[in-house]
Amino acid sequence: MNRTERQETVESLAAQFKAAPNVYVTDFSGLNVLRMTELRRRLRAAGVRYVVVKNTLAQRALAANGITALDDHLVGNTGLVLASDALAAAKVIGEFAREFEKPTVKIGLVDGKTIPPEQVKRLGEIPSRDVLLSQMAGMLNNMMYTFVASLEALREQRSSAA
Repeated sequence: MNRTERQETVESLAAQFKAAPNVYVTDFSGLNVLRMTELRRRLRAAGVRYVVVKNTLAQRALAANGITALDDHLVGNTGLVLASDALAAAKVIGEFAREFEKPTVKIGLVDGKTIPPEQVKRLGEIPSRDVLLSQMAGMLNNMMYTFVASLEALREQRSSAA
């Protein structure tokens, strides 16, 4: 890459960082081309971008956005997951890592705060919105059933006492 190409890459990456408030720094070493393509396909389906760039270019793009907390983790084979939805990205990375044991997450940046790999894994284990809504509806239904049953028992108790 010549100097102009590097500068264009940094500017493009800086714009992508600005558009995506959530970044996961991953180590993709050990993934062959077929698995890397599959990972990118799954992330794209979730509305997430996966970018592999030189670490120095990534540092410059992050610095352009005032982010320096990830610099120590930009070493070795580094892939950057750029997402507007932190949960969707963490879920795809977690599912893929369970299948193929790669990529590993080095660190995450969620809404401007760094989080360790363990928290990224926990984010990926949170059920989807639809599942959470179903669980909440089930709990509300159970509470209403219990309330109605209690009222019925109270009514029967009063009628038998009279």
